[in-house]
Amino acid sequence: MIRKLRSGEYRLYSRKINPKTGKRRNLGTFKSRAAAEKHERDVQYFKRH
Repeated sequence: MIRKLRSGEYRLYSRKINPKTGKRRNLGTFKSRAAAEKHERDVQYFKRH
């Protein structure tokens, strides 16, 4: 899940809510949406390999 921050950067959050904190886990902050989307694909790949 990608959200745009006030600073103009994009942050990648996990899809599931972390039960310990009740919020989504931050998976990285990126300058462009394309970079965030690429990292999201990388994360999904490594989840299954």
